[in-house]
Amino acid sequence: MINIEVLSNIGVIYYAFLSGLEMNLNTILHVKKKSATIAIFGIIFPMVMGPALYLLHRNFYGKGDGSELEENTTNACVIWTLVLTVTGFPVVAHTLSELKLLYTGLGKVALTTAMISDTYAWILFILFVPFSVNGTSAIYPVLSTVIFVFICIFVVHPIIAKVINRKTERDEWDGNQLVFVVMGLFVFSYITDILGTHDVVGAFVYGLILPHGKFADMVTSMTNDFGGGFLAPIYFIGSGLKLMFVPVFYQPSWPFTLIIILLMCVLKILSTLFSTFLFGMRTRDGFALGLLLNTKGVVALIMLNISWDRMIITPPTYVVLTSAVILMTIVVAPIINVIYKPKKRYEQNKLKTIQKLRLDAELRILACVHNTRQAVGVISLIESFNATRLSPMHIFALYLVELVGRDGALVASHMEKPSGQSGTQNLTRSQIELESIDNKFEALREAYDAIRVETLNVVSEYATIHEDIYNLVNEKHTSLILLPFHKQLSPEGAFETTDVAFKDINLNVMQSAPCSVGLFVDRNLGSLPKMNFRICMIFVGGPDDREALSVAWRMTGHLGTQLLVVRMLLFGKAAIVDTTSHDKARGILSIVMDSEKQKELDDEYVNGFRLTTMNNNDSISYSEVDVHSAEDIPTSLNEIEKIGCDLYIVGQGNRRNTRVFLNLLEWCDCPELGVLGDILASNNFGSGSSVLVVQQYGYGGMVLGKQPNQVNDNNDAFEVL
Repeated sequence: MINIEVLSNIGVIYYAFLSGLEMNLNTILHVKKKSATIAIFGIIFPMVMGPALYLLHRNFYGKGDGSELEENTTNACVIWTLVLTVTGFPVVAHTLSELKLLYTGLGKVALTTAMISDTYAWILFILFVPFSVNGTSAIYPVLSTVIFVFICIFVVHPIIAKVINRKTERDEWDGNQLVFVVMGLFVFSYITDILGTHDVVGAFVYGLILPHGKFADMVTSMTNDFGGGFLAPIYFIGSGLKLMFVPVFYQPSWPFTLIIILLMCVLKILSTLFSTFLFGMRTRDGFALGLLLNTKGVVALIMLNISWDRMIITPPTYVVLTSAVILMTIVVAPIINVIYKPKKRYEQNKLKTIQKLRLDAELRILACVHNTRQAVGVISLIESFNATRLSPMHIFALYLVELVGRDGALVASHMEKPSGQSGTQNLTRSQIELESIDNKFEALREAYDAIRVETLNVVSEYATIHEDIYNLVNEKHTSLILLPFHKQLSPEGAFETTDVAFKDINLNVMQSAPCSVGLFVDRNLGSLPKMNFRICMIFVGGPDDREALSVAWRMTGHLGTQLLVVRMLLFGKAAIVDTTSHDKARGILSIVMDSEKQKELDDEYVNGFRLTTMNNNDSISYSEVDVHSAEDIPTSLNEIEKIGCDLYIVGQGNRRNTRVFLNLLEWCDCPELGVLGDILASNNFGSGSSVLVVQQYGYGGMVLGKQPNQVNDNNDAFEVL
C-alpha cells in the first residue's frame, strides 16, 4: 500500500514539474539586463550576510555554545544561506494577481525578475545542495547533472518541441497521449536521482524544456487538480508536521531568535532596494519589489526537507528557517496593501458620464469581452456611435481571462501581446483568443480614422476581476464600460446561458462602477447591414434614462441610422411613488421631492434633445405613450416592437421609485437589465433586436442580494452639487 510519504514525494515532483512548465525558457535565455541585475543582487547580499546570521543563531540559541545544534556547521550554513536567496515565481505571480498589480510597471518587473531569480535558485540547488549532502564527493554528481541539463536544453528541447508542436498544430492529442508525455517527468526525475542530485531537479528541467503554449495549457488543465490540488499539499502538510515551535520559543533566548528571523526577512529587501536605486526606481517601488522577491516557494521547502531527512540541520534550525520562510511569504500582501497599493476612491467626476460629456469631446469606452463572438457584437455596437474627427472615440478593448489556482504560466503569457509569427501552437488557448480579438479591433481602427483602439487583457480570478476593470477605468479616464450579457443566442434563436460567472462579473461591476455602464444583449448585431440601421430609445425617466438618451444622442448623425425616441408618460397608478421602502436616511417627503426633481430634470433634458436634434432632421423621430398601469408596459413594448428596430436602448432604472416598476422588478429574471431590459431580452417577448441597458454613474449601483430600491443612500457615490 502506498504510504503518505510516497504520495508527498510524488506531489513535490509534480509541483516542481509545474514550476518548470510555468516558466518561459525563451524569456530566461534572453533575459533583460535590468531583471537579471536585480535578481543577482537579490542573491549575492543574502549569500554574504546569511552565514553571519547563522553564527548569531548558534551563539544565542540554548547554552550559546552550539552544542544543541548542528555538528557540521559548514553544510548547515550552506543550506541556511541558500534558503534566504530563493524566490518562488508561481507564488509571486499569484500574489501580483491578488493585489491587482500585474499590469503596473512594478508588476511587470517583479514577474520577470521573479522568474529569473527562481531559475537562479534552481541552479544554486543543483550546484550546492549535493555538496551539503555528500561533501566533496558530490563533484561528479554535480558535473553530470549540469551536463544533463545542458543536453536537455540545447539538444532534447528542440527535438521534443518540434514533435509536440507538430501534433499540437494538427490537434492530434488525446488523453492517453498526454498522460504518456506527463509520465516523462518521472523518467527525468529518475535520471537526476541516479546522477546523485535530487529527483525534483529532473522534474523541473522536464517542465522547463516542454513547449510553452497551447500544449502546456492542455497539460496543466488535465493534471492540475490532482497533482497540484491533491498531491502537492500532502508534501506541504508533511513539512508543517515537522515544526516544533514550543521547544524553540520556550528557550530564554527566544527574543534573540525572533530578532534573527526578522533580520533574515530584510536581507533580500535591502539588496533589492540597492539594485533598484541604481536603475532610478522610486524607493517605494524598490521596497515593494523587494517584498515580492522575498516570497518563498517550493524550492525553499525542498531544501529544508532534504536537510531534515539527511540530518544536515537540527529541529531548532529547521523551525527558525521555516518560520522565516512563512513570515516572508505571508506579510507581502498586507504590507503592500498598506504602503504601496493606492487606495481606490471612486469619487464623482463629471466626465465619467456621457450626459456630462460635450458632444465634441472624445468618448472613451472600456469594452469588456470574454471571447471573439462577443467582440464582434461589441464592435458593431461601437460602429453605431457617430465617431468623427470633431467627436472622436478611444476604445480600450479588454479581454477578460480567468485565473484558476496557481497558474503562473497563464499570468506570464499575458504580460505581452502574443505574436503568431512562431505559429499558433506556441500560444495558449487564451492567447489565441486574444490574438483573434486584437485582430477584430485592429480592423475597426483601420476602418475609421476617428476611432483609436487599444487592446488590453487582464488575468484575474472572476470573483475580483471587477477591481481590475475599476483600475483601468480610472487609469484610462473612460466614460462608459461596455459589458457583454451572460447569455447568447443558440442556433434555434433562443437565449442560453454562456457562463453564470459572467453574470456575477456584471453585477459586481455595476455595483460600484466608477463610470457609466452599458450592459449589451447581443442578438447578432454584427450580422446586420450598416445601412438603414434602426435604433429605438425608450425613455421612462430618471438618471439612467437620461444617460441612455445621451448614448442614443451620440449615435445620431451616423449615415443610414434612424433613431426613434419613445417616452413613456406615467399616469394614475403607474405614477404612484412608493414610500413604503424608505429608511431612516430618507423620509417620505424626501422621496416625493426627489421624484418631482427627477421629473423636472427629465423634461428639461428631453426638451433640450428635441430642440437640438429634430429641426430639419428626418432621421430622428419622437413619440409618447401613456402608461396607466403595469399591464400597459408590456402592451406598449409590443406596439413599439411592431414598428421594428435593430437596437433598443433603455435605462436600467436603478433609482426609479414608482410602485409599478418596483413591483415588476421583483418578477425580473435578470434584474441587472431593469424592467424594460428584462422584458425586451426575454425569449417570451420574441424580439430579434439587440438591447443596450445603460446605468449612469453617480446614482448608486446594483447591490448584490437586494433590489435597487433597497440601496441605502449613505452608500451612494452621488452628491448634490
